[in-house]
Amino acid sequence: MNFRGQRVTLAVLLLVVLAGCAGTAVDDRPSPSSGSNEPVTDPRGPGTGTEWIVTVTRVIDGDTIEVEFPNGETDTVRLLGVDTPETSLDTVSPGKFEGIPETAAGRRHLYQWGEEATRHATDDLADEEVRIALDEEADRRGGFGRLLAYVYVDGENFNEGLLSNGYARVYDSSFSMREEFDAAERDARERSVGVWGFEASRAADLVPTDTGDVTVPPPPSDGDYDCSDFDTRAQAQAVLDGVSGDPHGLDGDGDGVACESLT
Repeated sequence: MNFRGQRVTLAVLLLVVLAGCAGTAVDDRPSPSSGSNEPVTDPRGPGTGTEWIVTVTRVIDGDTIEVEFPNGETDTVRLLGVDTPETSLDTVSPGKFEGIPETAAGRRHLYQWGEEATRHATDDLADEEVRIALDEEADRRGGFGRLLAYVYVDGENFNEGLLSNGYARVYDSSFSMREEFDAAERDARERSVGVWGFEASRAADLVPTDTGDVTVPPPPSDGDYDCSDFDTRAQAQAVLDGVSGDPHGLDGDGDGVACESLT
């Protein structure tokens, strides 16, 4: 073969090689492993969003949990569409729960039910394998970066159960189960269960059962004493000692002495 022929042959071979490279797509993306937290299919619950089977590793409070995915990754989940009372007297918000007064008694009532909601979530969810599901009508994550999801235990919507049993109110946001959640809260309020039972529980919780030889004034119309309702410190102390905790806020510094401004 002469030199001209060799050049033609090399040119043809080069074109073949280039054509082969152009026709082969190189995908440098990592392929999913069998242990990844890929969505699972489950006919129960909402048919929207993405779903996973996860393990609950920690219950933070009644509406917030930490979970671990099958691949070992972890995330914080905020239960979608519900809001349980806070678990600190300093942060409870009676104004968010219709019918709960902005008083020491109202705050104490919410605080107690925040604790109850946390215990309920711990009993049902801690260390359990559950299904979580996102909702395409809701944001994927909330303002604090937490995953917003429904939680299912044995096929039952745990979020909705919080509402039905009076542990939570409906969180005002957009999600596909809003109508069902509103109905669950409405039913709980009509039955005065859980957090909605303030009126029924107030007398037992706030009126001292034993004041000894001290005569105390009757409770105000809202059921919430404050220091101006007493003539003497002994009266205030009798109420503080006669009621569990300090629902009236008579012991501001927590030293066990009521209304220290009185004599």
